[in-house]
Amino acid sequence: MQQRLGQQIILFPLPLQGHLNPMLQLANLLYSKGFSITIVHTEFNSPNPANHPNFTFHAIADGLKGSQASTQDSVVLVSLLNINCFTPFHDWLSELLSSKISDGESITCLITDAIWHFAQGVADRLNIPRLVLKTSSVSSFAGFAAIPLLLEKGYLPKRESLLEEPVPELPPLRVKDLPVIKTHDPEDFYGLMSSVERETNASAGIIWNTFEQLEETSLNKLRQEIGIPIFPVGPLHKFFTASSSRLLAQDLSSISWLNQQATNTVLYVSFGSLATITETEFLEIAWGLANSKQPFLWVVRPGLVCNSEWLEPLPKGFLKMVGGRGKIIKWAPQQEVLAHPAIGGFWTHSGWNSTLESLCEGVPMICFPCIGDQMVNSRYVSHIWKVGVSLEKRLKREEIEREIRRVMVENEGQEMRERIMYWKEKLNSCSRQGGSSYNYLESLAAYISSF
Repeated sequence: MQQRLGQQIILFPLPLQGHLNPMLQLANLLYSKGFSITIVHTEFNSPNPANHPNFTFHAIADGLKGSQASTQDSVVLVSLLNINCFTPFHDWLSELLSSKISDGESITCLITDAIWHFAQGVADRLNIPRLVLKTSSVSSFAGFAAIPLLLEKGYLPKRESLLEEPVPELPPLRVKDLPVIKTHDPEDFYGLMSSVERETNASAGIIWNTFEQLEETSLNKLRQEIGIPIFPVGPLHKFFTASSSRLLAQDLSSISWLNQQATNTVLYVSFGSLATITETEFLEIAWGLANSKQPFLWVVRPGLVCNSEWLEPLPKGFLKMVGGRGKIIKWAPQQEVLAHPAIGGFWTHSGWNSTLESLCEGVPMICFPCIGDQMVNSRYVSHIWKVGVSLEKRLKREEIEREIRRVMVENEGQEMRERIMYWKEKLNSCSRQGGSSYNYLESLAAYISSF
């Protein structure tokens, strides 16, 4: 495709799987609109340039040393990266802008993950427009933005006695659904989210990996509260898949195994790239899957189980006992798996990417939220869209078996399947010509060109 002269965009993804994929998908979209693309990235969890030959890549020093390069405490990691990356990013971008001016070219704008709150200060110093990409739902952003109010009202920090209480300021959420991330000091989390919200509101606009019809109420409320343009162009993976930007190697044998299974019979189980569970929880999951008598494809990521390399805690003879009914792998090509006709349900950690992918393929969910926005997403899946159920950390084998059968074989599960097919059609149509996301993408391209 012919490139627009002088229309170069710098994109800066956060180096976590659930953030990196949407940014690279957005980069592909903007490239298809005629923009030149440069991806600046940290050395930690860097993408593979060979998978994206149309883009220019540049690594900046992130200053992480030894154990600091760990996702064990994501708040600490992200806060440290925001500090460490300011100077190297500023210096690199300043030099790049100077060189472009001398060549008679220019950088049109900067697009960063919203979590890179430091980048707004760099953009202001260098007088370059900054747009932010939000990789979570609009509804969860409202929860994060309300943290000062939630602290004032006494909803945070969460207390056991209040977990089931509704939060009138954020319907339909209960206290237990409020988006928080466990860290050694909760004040660090509150401070990080405050910085993210402040600098997001100071940006030139927000690009959102969601679509108008799915979160219409939340989007309308947000438009009334902030004075910058909003572009809900998602689901981004409907335009470009994430396969080439995966940080983990995919086990493609899962597809050939699914080819041998009957339609709508297999439960796909995956808790994302960051979640961890205890050995006790792992065993309850294993027995719940076995006792349900349903075929399952289970992703057990190395490091998922605390203090274990991989499958060491599995009961002796477990795989032989479930036989051909179950398959365990380290990582799956998730979009291809969810699109497979054999898949009848998805037991998920309720990350936003996974939630969108399940909605797009019409697969009902069993939600097992762990951190952050996952609790909000789970609440919407089970109580607003009514296309799934939530385990909410009650990992007992009897309840696991009951919820699996509820979704996979009972009438209620069939009703969820019918409801989610409505959203599947809506999601598929929004990215087609004339659809809401298609139109917002056109508006976004025009807006960037106007800088």
